[in-house]
Amino acid sequence: MKTLFALFVLSLVLAIQATSYFSDDFNGDWESRWVVSNWKQADGTAGKWDLSAGKYFSDANEDKGLHTSQDAKFYAISSKFQQEFSNKDKTLVLQYRIKHEQNIDCGGGYVKIHPEGLDQTNYNGDSNYNIMFGPDICGSTKRVHVIFNYDGKNHLIKKNIPCETDELSHVYTLVVLPDNTYEVKIDGVKKESGKIDEDWDMLPPQKIKDPKVSKPSDWVDEKEISDPTDTKPEGWDDIPREVADTTAKKPEDWDDELDGEWEAPTVPNPEYKGEWRAKRIPNPAYKGEWVHPEIENPEYKPNPNLYAFDSNAFMGIEIWQVKSGTIFDDFLVTDSVEEADIAASKILKRTASEKMNKESEEKARREEEEKARKAEEEAKKFDEAGKKADEEAASQQASVHDDKKEDL
Repeated sequence: MKTLFALFVLSLVLAIQATSYFSDDFNGDWESRWVVSNWKQADGTAGKWDLSAGKYFSDANEDKGLHTSQDAKFYAISSKFQQEFSNKDKTLVLQYRIKHEQNIDCGGGYVKIHPEGLDQTNYNGDSNYNIMFGPDICGSTKRVHVIFNYDGKNHLIKKNIPCETDELSHVYTLVVLPDNTYEVKIDGVKKESGKIDEDWDMLPPQKIKDPKVSKPSDWVDEKEISDPTDTKPEGWDDIPREVADTTAKKPEDWDDELDGEWEAPTVPNPEYKGEWRAKRIPNPAYKGEWVHPEIENPEYKPNPNLYAFDSNAFMGIEIWQVKSGTIFDDFLVTDSVEEADIAASKILKRTASEKMNKESEEKARREEEEKARKAEEEAKKFDEAGKKADEEAASQQASVHDDKKEDL
């Protein structure tokens, strides 16, 4: 009881200390909070958003989220934060739940944070953003995107972070810290972390190859050479690549006058050793691989504020999906890692029964399919038995008819 009370007190303290800039679990009038873009509406390639808990859920109301409902469509929607903010000198946490219940084969599941000035009615793939984060699956590409905008350019993380590929709910969390470091978590488990200036090519490299230095002309970097003392064995080149097939026989219908003199076909010679090459030996002059000396890059200037954005004002989803059915839910943008961890734990506890529900439904479906298969087999047997009985009756009738003809 004391432990539960302590956790309750801790959550209250965190709630007081933390600042939540944006959160949405899609309860209530979500359409008043989110703006669907007009982008792609005119040509009919814009997909329709609705709310759904999906086929497998723990709570029909709590698990409802923003749902892509049409295949092979573009989707663009955004929502304004409760308050615009700068994350300068602050922690920034972006977290949300996503479920690819359609067994997605090609489509995005990432979200974006946009600065003030976003034209929500015309929101599209060219709209300026600060951060893009989340899973992307298409063919062999199955990764978590983490993209930061810096100096007007979008920079993708150099590391490959695998994403989840099943049909269940997962919580994706990006933590950006004011010491220019980051962390990516999936379902509360750290998947990647590091320094922003090392894992993104935002800045010029700290060191470059010295342009005044080049590899010496007499540098030997060949590890092995042909043995100059090795000689080709006598008769090596006299061994033919192919020989006549001794098992072949002249066809009986072969006519030497018409077909010419018969020759047995050739087959690979088992004694042929290929082109002779001298054996390889270590090169006594080998100096090792030459390493180009590096110098400090005069164009490099450290930036302790790579993590910071002056304006964070909108949450956006702008994606393309071949197969629809993705559900986005439980958005949270905060300055508290602890608040996000508590929220993620609650989500995962709530959605824990999804897998069990999915397996239960699939088991029921398999049982129905098996029942239908057996019923079809029984019906087929019944039809075959009836057909056989009809054939036997017809045969007996014909036999009686023949017997009557003989009596006459």
